[in-house]
Amino acid sequence: MFDAAADLELDPRYDAVDDEEVTELLVGAVDLHVHPAPSPFPRRLGLLQAVWQAHAAGFRGLIVKSHHHSMVTDVLAVSDAVGALPIPVHSGVALNNQVGGINPSAVELALNLGGRIVWFPTISSDRHICVHNEELKFPRTAKPFRKDTPTAVLDGDGRVLPEVHDVLDLIRDADAILSGGHMGVGELDAVIRAAHAKGIEKIVVSHPNFVIGAEPELCREWSGLGVKFEHALCMYDDRSSFYHWELDVMLEYVKAVGVENTYIGSDLGQLGNPYPVQAYRRVVRGLLDLGVSHDDIRTMVSTNPGRMLGV
Repeated sequence: MFDAAADLELDPRYDAVDDEEVTELLVGAVDLHVHPAPSPFPRRLGLLQAVWQAHAAGFRGLIVKSHHHSMVTDVLAVSDAVGALPIPVHSGVALNNQVGGINPSAVELALNLGGRIVWFPTISSDRHICVHNEELKFPRTAKPFRKDTPTAVLDGDGRVLPEVHDVLDLIRDADAILSGGHMGVGELDAVIRAAHAKGIEKIVVSHPNFVIGAEPELCREWSGLGVKFEHALCMYDDRSSFYHWELDVMLEYVKAVGVENTYIGSDLGQLGNPYPVQAYRRVVRGLLDLGVSHDDIRTMVSTNPGRMLGV
């Protein structure tokens, strides 16, 4: 039997549980970017552990993600094994080499089994592969795998490939979330515009300043097409191996696109990093100290991601 109480003995160096103001603001939060095991990358926590930690902190929904396989079946298997989970938990599929790249059949399967999000190429995007060994603090797989090769989304003339249109149609018809993954700005712009033209309403760009390289002004332009922007807590928590920036960088993007187009996700679960809930506590406290209002924080941690997930 899963021992939730024992698991929630969190490291006091990471978890300032006596901060009542932060505790209250996290009630109702929704994390759309959690990386639990199983994964070829070393993980600090499993799926059920992530769910119970979030539930204990008052969260009301999660999306769990693997770069290598659809976790939709992982969620179904865990739910079948332990019964109803305490909060809604969903997943989707990332269109990397391991699922055949831009593979409409993989998307159709994930969505028909209850998936709620499709991530365009992350570790198999041309942009990610180009910068992986130069500027990313990205983990290594526990066992060796063949090298990722770029997953194309555009033809030689810069037009969106037919199979991308097929995937976009599936996302639209399922009212699922489209994430731009780790694509560079050229590919991402083309896919965003194709998705907008098809009437897809839930489009998200995650960590626009990490890998992708999208400046705030470009994000402002995309926000006019209905795009939402997810900022990853692991980039702003100085205890994380992915730490890159102070919180004023995030706030530059928030100012450019508006709080109404911004939400926060942890992007955590990696071995050696803070737990997702711990990073929420650290970053929310940092935002409060910078003068961000309670209403704006609730919008970014609860209202906006909740609307994306439909909880």
